[in-house]
Amino acid sequence: MTLPDAFSQAARALREADSVLIGAHVDPDGDAVGSALGLMFVLESAGIDSAPVLPTNDPLPSTYAFLPGADRFILAQDAAAPDVFVALDSPDPRRLVLAEPLARAARTLIMIDHHPDATPGDAIAVLDPEAAATGCLVWELARHLGVEPDSRTATCLYAALLTDTGRFSYSNTSAKTFRVAAEMVAAGAVPNDIYSAIYENRSAGAQALLSRALGRITFANGGRVAYSWVRDADFVETGARPAEGENLIDHVRALGGVEAVFLVKVNGDGKSRVSLRAKDSADVGSAARELGGGGHRAAAGVTLPGGLDDALAAVLPLLPGGRD
Repeated sequence: MTLPDAFSQAARALREADSVLIGAHVDPDGDAVGSALGLMFVLESAGIDSAPVLPTNDPLPSTYAFLPGADRFILAQDAAAPDVFVALDSPDPRRLVLAEPLARAARTLIMIDHHPDATPGDAIAVLDPEAAATGCLVWELARHLGVEPDSRTATCLYAALLTDTGRFSYSNTSAKTFRVAAEMVAAGAVPNDIYSAIYENRSAGAQALLSRALGRITFANGGRVAYSWVRDADFVETGARPAEGENLIDHVRALGGVEAVFLVKVNGDGKSRVSLRAKDSADVGSAARELGGGGHRAAAGVTLPGGLDDALAAVLPLLPGGRD
C-alpha cells in the first residue's frame, strides 16, 4: 500500500469510528506526547471524539505538562475497548504496555510511525521512515481529514518535531522538516515559547543531575565511543524529577571526537534503560535492535536486564570499535 493510500484508509476508518483511543510508547518522549495530543485535536476539529491513553500508570512526564490538552490523558484501566485504536510512534504494539490490550481489542488498529523497524501486522499502517517525527505524519493526516490545524495542534506537533530532531540538529532534519515546521508556526506554534518550556525550564536538581552525568563521561572502544550513567539514587539525592533525565543524552552527544555515545539509566528494579545517539555515520539503531530495542540510525534505545556492568558488556561490542 502506498503512503497516500494508507493516509486515505486511516482517515476513512477514523471518520467511521464510534470511539477512538490514542496510545504511544512507554517512557513517552516529546514525539509520543506531542503526536498523541496533536492527533486528539485534529480529530476534535473533524468532529471525532477521542482520548489519549497513558502506556502505564505513571504520570505524564512533567516536561510536557505545558502542552495543550496534557491533562486529558486517561489510564488504560479506565478505558473500554474502542472501535479504533491509533498507535503512535510505537513500532511494536508491546511498547504500548498497559494500553496494548485495548489496541488488540479494537475493531481497527491504525499504526502511525516513522521507525524503520515497525511491525504493523494487520494494522492500517501509515509508515514513513523518512519522516523526521511521527508528529509530521499526524500533521499530514490532518489534511486527509480535511482539517485546518489550529494553534493547539500546531503547538503539540511542533514540540514533537523539535524534540525528535534534537532541536533540528539530527541527521533526520531536512529541507522538508523546516517546511513542515514553518507550516506549524504559521498555524500558531510559537517556537521560542515551546523551546523554553522544554529545554529552559529545568530545576536546580536537574542541573545537579546533569553535573553528575557529565562528570562520569567515560571513553571506550579505543576512544570511538563515550558513555555515562545515572542511577535512581542520583535523582533522589539531587532532587531532579524523573522526566528531567530525558535530555541528558543530548549533553553527552555534544562531546566531539567520538562516533557514538550512550547513557545508561540504572533503575532500582534490576533493569537499565540505555539511550544511544550516533555521531557522523554510525548506526546505533542496529545495535539497539540486536539487543531487543529499537530506533533509528542516529537515535535508539533499549531496556536491558541487570546493572551498569551488564549494560556495558552488552552494548559496547556492538558500537564502533567494539569488535576491533
